Amino acid sequence: MTKFADLGLRPPILRAVEEGGYQTMTPIQSKAIPIVLEGRDLIAVAQTGTGKTAAFSLPIIEMLVKGEGKRRPKTARSLILAPTRELAIQIEENIRKYAKYLHYKIALVYGGASQKSQVKAMAPGVDILIATPGRLIDLMNQGFINLADVEYFVLDEADRMLDMGFIRDIRKVVAALPIKRQTLFFSATMPTTVAQLAKTILSNPARVDVDPTVTTAEKVDQYVLMVPKGQKRKLLASILQDEAIKRAIVFTRTKHGANRVSKNLDQLGIKSNAIHGNKSQNARQKALAELRDGDIRVLVATDVAARGIDVDGITHVINFDLPNEPESYIHRIGRTARAGATGVSLSFCDHEERGYLRDIEKLIKQKISVMEDHPFHLEGVQPAEKGGASDDDDDRRPRRSNRPRSNQQRSNKPGSSNSGSKNQNQARSRRPQKADGQSQDRPTGPQRTKKAAKKHYRPSKG
Repeated sequence: MTKFADLGLRPPILRAVEEGGYQTMTPIQSKAIPIVLEGRDLIAVAQTGTGKTAAFSLPIIEMLVKGEGKRRPKTARSLILAPTRELAIQIEENIRKYAKYLHYKIALVYGGASQKSQVKAMAPGVDILIATPGRLIDLMNQGFINLADVEYFVLDEADRMLDMGFIRDIRKVVAALPIKRQTLFFSATMPTTVAQLAKTILSNPARVDVDPTVTTAEKVDQYVLMVPKGQKRKLLASILQDEAIKRAIVFTRTKHGANRVSKNLDQLGIKSNAIHGNKSQNARQKALAELRDGDIRVLVATDVAARGIDVDGITHVINFDLPNEPESYIHRIGRTARAGATGVSLSFCDHEERGYLRDIEKLIKQKISVMEDHPFHLEGVQPAEKGGASDDDDDRRPRRSNRPRSNQQRSNKPGSSNSGSKNQNQARSRRPQKADGQSQDRPTGPQRTKKAAKKHYRPSKG
């Protein structure tokens, strides 16, 4: 089967799918949907951008029709668990489109926003609940959500869930679910930890694999640019002069790095915004809207915040920092080349990141082409000590440590009278020193004078 019409879905669902411009299924959809409609548990390995949201939501929407209207207060008939707010919002938007001709109650629960409206939405009970783990457990503990009626449970982006440390939350959610249910497990990769989790929550599952590496590599032109660490911002500014880069996502490893890069681009007159975990939900949604509407040209993001970003027309993904987890590279470049389009990935690699590059090439089973046509290539391919000094203002600025200096560091300060080979006790002593460097003995016993017995002894300047 290759057409949605071949699945035997109800007319209201097919009508909504066709209005969305979809007729032919993607590989993950054609393999997964028939299995879910049979009522079997499923393990599906497929990256974001391959149409997996429809792969689990369409059959669930179809099967929920049988019990439409059978809702109890504060309960949900199906639960979809997602790792990030952005992905949860994206899933909810797609499900509402697919189910718009059916009378379903749909609720969205996530952190970073007021819980008042979420509690209100759950009060009468819902057919489909999309949630992030933290807020879901919070509302469960407060007694606002009961999972005893869940018939269909979807764990989306399972590998990212574990990367983000949600394993305990997942186990708490699963413990609150009824034993008799249908479970769908979606993950972009299947490392040992994810496979072990799958064994504990699924019953005799079928498995579907859509190779994420081949799918991504075929549609994205990938290049690596060797560059000294301190020259990355200049290289980014140089690259963004290319008008062919219509809409780009720049990935950094840290939140502060994302802020610095975005600020630097704004100073250069390149409209951008940053998105990361420290941003409020409203700020993150505003940044995404600005990118979609063309108000900004560049979105600077961290891996966690970018999971679930679904913006059409991303022409370039730029890895300002190479990820230390090779799987994240696949997710990053999957932001472009969506819906059959092609895209370009540019990865900046400094001397310290070459190990990360080797791990990525090993995972995707191919060498990434080196782009030499940029101003810093010769410096980038040289050893670190010959790569040229950084002229990045932030990187060159001396950084003051908040940690107190040790006594030895104080004693060895240039120009100090205590520098050299004197031990720490001598460096710490305030007693006047003899010519040979030994401290004068203070009077003891009967010989001790009143002046010497003072608590705060200070030698005269003479």
